[in-house]
Amino acid sequence: MYQQIDSNKRRSVLLILFFIVFVILLGWLFDQYTGDGSGGLVLALLISIVMSLTSFFAGDKIALASSGAKAIVKTDNPYVYRLVENLCITAGLPLPKIYLIPDQGINAFATGRDPEHASIAITLGAINKLKNEELEGVIAHELSHVKNYDIRLMMIVIVLVGIVSLLANWFLRGSLFRRNSNNRDSGQLGGILMIIGIILMVLSPIIAQLIQLAVSRKREFLADASSALLTRYPEGLASALEKISMEKAPLARANNATAHLYIANPFGEKSKQFFNRIFSTHPPVAERIQALRQMA
Repeated sequence: MYQQIDSNKRRSVLLILFFIVFVILLGWLFDQYTGDGSGGLVLALLISIVMSLTSFFAGDKIALASSGAKAIVKTDNPYVYRLVENLCITAGLPLPKIYLIPDQGINAFATGRDPEHASIAITLGAINKLKNEELEGVIAHELSHVKNYDIRLMMIVIVLVGIVSLLANWFLRGSLFRRNSNNRDSGQLGGILMIIGIILMVLSPIIAQLIQLAVSRKREFLADASSALLTRYPEGLASALEKISMEKAPLARANNATAHLYIANPFGEKSKQFFNRIFSTHPPVAERIQALRQMA
């Protein structure tokens, strides 16, 4: 378990570092050919940060509302409430707000900007169809996302994706051709750099999206390992994931904006299609189950 946690933490850090270097390279190319100094990069950074901060501070309310989740207190569902409460005590976490999603699919998600402002939402299907140790594994997975500050990490990634998208858009709209007078006579080398820059700007949104997906998938593996460490029973979550993988119907209110929050892809059978698998925010369930059972 500890090896899995350390490995996934290292890989997440390496992906973030690579992403930052990639953004800096794009900013340099943008500035070289537009002659705007660092203005373009700074403006893209500011716009992305403003958008991400809005998501960071209000995103949990939006995610909960879009899923149809309803807040509960202890008397509404003592069983679920005590499961969350006991796991929080074990993990050393403050008790999050608990929500139920009126859907018979098996799924759950956690949201919030930090452990003190966190919420966890669980579908009625998960409560009705999962055994005690399976539901405990699912809840522990979501609490691990809270404890590992994954929502904060993903905000950083979203900022970087936003910068890349804005720079690529500005670049391809013609800013490239407003080149600095110092670059007009740069000769063959300048022409080669221009071609490289255009290709990189065309591909950059796709590259940024793939890096974002890679980070998200590594955090899922990390939360799985952290869940196993918290419950000391990897088979509970592995068995729950097996049941989730057999679900064919998507969640009634599933959407792309919040799909990455759930413990498993909320789109059911559609998520198994080839194109959807490539651009999924979640690693294949079979790989997650295998990793969990190797910890047992």
